[in-house]
Order: sequence, then structure tokens, then C-alpha cells
Amino acid sequence: MSITIGIFASFALIFAVLVVVLRQPMRAALALVAHMISLAAVFACLNVHVVALFQVLIYVGAVMVLMIYTIMLLDDSDPSYVKVFSRWSVPGIVVATVVMVALGVLLWTAAPVAPAVANPAPGPFGFSEFSIAFMSRYWLHFEIATALLAIGIVAAWTILSQRVGK
Repeated sequence: MSITIGIFASFALIFAVLVVVLRQPMRAALALVAHMISLAAVFACLNVHVVALFQVLIYVGAVMVLMIYTIMLLDDSDPSYVKVFSRWSVPGIVVATVVMVALGVLLWTAAPVAPAVANPAPGPFGFSEFSIAFMSRYWLHFEIATALLAIGIVAAWTILSQRVGK
């Protein structure tokens, strides 16, 4: 099982690097689709089938189809797409390698963590206390924040549509 996880994780890593270094948007989007499918395979190997299913249905099936459709609407006759790889490919790979080595060293030298308790004792402010406090005292704050975010989205949409119309 761990060999399969390693294989799919290495595929996911390769496709993630391709997403960053490929210059043409359609190729990068297809590499992102392959990356998400590889992650779904890793989740399936870890027996988290619901997450794997959502990974494929939501991210690959909906989000990536929308992104690929948007990319297809773009003008691909742009001369900057002639090169396959970006000039930032080598520095990006160097930085990613340094980060991966640093994470490996950090994980290798970290002290082992004690296993979690199966049924921890409820703390002074558990989930039920939070939900009661949220629904009784803070629901108005949440609704106001929601309305402000909706107003911000409408304002950004209006500004963008006015700029595109010019």
C-alpha cells in the first residue's frame, strides 16, 4: 500500500512542478488536472474515499472544466507562448528543492509526538459551548460580515464591468 501511495505522490509532485514551469496555460491546466487526479489516488489509497471522490468530482470535474473553458476563450496566438518553459523554471525548481530539503530535515529531526487521546475530556470551551455562544450572541456579527462580503463582491464586479466596457 505504501508503495502505491509513494508512486501516486511522486506523480502528484511531478505534475505540480509541471504546473509551475509550463508556459502555455492549457498545458499547465492539464498538468493541474493530472495533479488533482494523482491526489485523489493518494486519498483513495489512504482509505479516504469520500475525499477522493470529492477531489475528482468538485476540483477536476467542475473547477478545472471551468478553468480549461476560460483558457480556451483566451487568445492563444500570443507570441509569449512560443517557449514551452518559463525563464523562471530553474529558479523555481531550485527554491522548491531547498524548501523540500528543509522540510525533510525538519521532519527527520523533529521529536515524536504523543498519540492523540481517543476521547479527550471536554475543555472549558468545547464545540457545543461554541455553537451555543455563536448562535445566541454572535449570529448578528456573522450576518453583517456576510452582507459586507456580498457588497464587496458586487462592488468589485461593477468596477470590473465598467473597466471592461471602456
